[in-house]
Order: sequence, then structure tokens, then C-alpha cells
Amino acid sequence: MNSRSPIPRRVAVCSYQRIPGSVELAEAIAARLETAGVHAVQGTLVEPALRSAVLNREVDLLIALGGDGTMLRAGQLCGPQRVPVLGINLGHIGFLIEVERDRWEPALERVLAGDYWLESRMMLRVTWLQGDRRQGEWDVLNECVVGRGRSVRLVELVTEIDGTYLTTYAADALIVATPTGSTAYALAAGGPILPPDLRNILIVPVAPHFSVDRAVVLHEGSTVRITVHTDHQATLSMDGQTPVDLQDGDRVDVRAGDHGVQFVRLQDPGYFYHDLRSRMRRNQTHGDA
Repeated sequence: MNSRSPIPRRVAVCSYQRIPGSVELAEAIAARLETAGVHAVQGTLVEPALRSAVLNREVDLLIALGGDGTMLRAGQLCGPQRVPVLGINLGHIGFLIEVERDRWEPALERVLAGDYWLESRMMLRVTWLQGDRRQGEWDVLNECVVGRGRSVRLVELVTEIDGTYLTTYAADALIVATPTGSTAYALAAGGPILPPDLRNILIVPVAPHFSVDRAVVLHEGSTVRITVHTDHQATLSMDGQTPVDLQDGDRVDVRAGDHGVQFVRLQDPGYFYHDLRSRMRRNQTHGDA
């Protein structure tokens, strides 16, 4: 594919140490970059040197080695800084991954020649409120989930759209997802698959009890407010990360984020449906790193 994309000159290469061979592969990629005259920073997504390089925009590309979980964490770091992400698959399903492990060398050659394109994926801005106090704020790529936590009892989730009451879900959880997240937890909960280039917000209840049981697709300009009513535990989780505990009356506001994530793509723009068919044929029973 002909492309006029910028040729990267400063690249971060992040490994995932729990995957055998990840660090060694990162070292090989970094060495190849240096040979091509490209400055390489190597480390994990939690190491200060690599994070600093991204946050200070000292790199113009991040290569992430791992699975979709790694890509989500890379997107959260790189999205607000507008640093593109190229994924090399060391995981399993890899909906967000562009390059298979044994194809990294020709893929890297194409990127170094500027033969790629950038795909922008929307993010969500999630705000947690107790009364008038803001307790936390996050940019997420897949989804946020407000749910019952470890308890087996339902939670009541009063849901408003743009200040207008929609319904009160009595459910295990409520998922608010991006189109990217429509192929993740939302899909497992029975939600629709949305093409990744859309800019919509998806609401999907999990195991609703005498509640609205259909997914709702909203315009990107909408704001979702979820108010928790519970006399037991409730939690808020973003992109599958460690949840935070919520109290009765806490509110979670979700809107389209101010930033997106840019993924480096080498395939034809119609890749999504081909990848969707092939990945959904796989019978995987465990998640990606």
C-alpha cells in the first residue's frame, strides 16, 4: 500500500515480562531500529524511563509486544500524547494487534519506509463522583463497567442520558463501551459489534433482572450518568484493570474522550471484517496479556 506516513525517528519498544521471549524480542527490535539510525527506548509500560519518553513526547512511535491487554494499557498511555501504537502479537486473540510474532521484521521495514496508515480509535472519559467531589478520572479505550463486585447480589444502576432519565437497571453490571470495546466484554454480554471507525457510545447491561435487556447505541456527543443504589459492595472497573469500590449514591459520568488512540496499520482498510471472522473462529478460553 502506498503511503506518505511519517518515518519514525524515535521509538519506544515495550515488552511484557510475563510472556516468555518478550524481552528478547524487544531487544532484537531495538537493535534493528538502532541499526537503521532510529533511537530506541526499551522497557515495560510501568518503567519510568519509557513512560517519561511517551509523556514528554520524546518518541513518535510505541511498539507494544503482548496481547490486547498490553495494547489497552499502551493506548491509555499513548492516546493523550498522540503517540501511535504498533502491536506485535504475543498473546492469543489479538483484536487490536496488527503484526504476528513471526512477521515483525518485514512489518518493521514497512514502518521504517513510511508504508503504513494510522487508524484513530475513540476513547471514553470516565469520571467518578461522590457528592460534589471528584474521586477519579480516566481515559479508557474499551469500556468502563459499573457492577456488583464480589457480591452475588444485584445492584440498582439509575441511568441518565444527557440529563434525561433512561431506566434503572437491576443487574450484575452495566457496560459503557466504545466501538473498540464492542468486541470485548460487551460482545460477551450480548451487545452488537460496531465498526472501529464509528464514534458511538454503547450501553450493555449484564444479566439484567426485570430491566431493559437490550443494548443502546448513543451518539458520541452524549453523556451517560450512572448512579449506584446498593446496600452492599459495588465497583467501577476500566478496561479490565483493578476495580475501585463504590458506595451507595456514587455517580459515574461517561462521555467521549478528548483524545483517541492511533494504531499503526499495514493491512487494507477493510481488514476489520477479515480479522473478525478469523479471530471469532478461534475457541480461546483465556484472555490476552
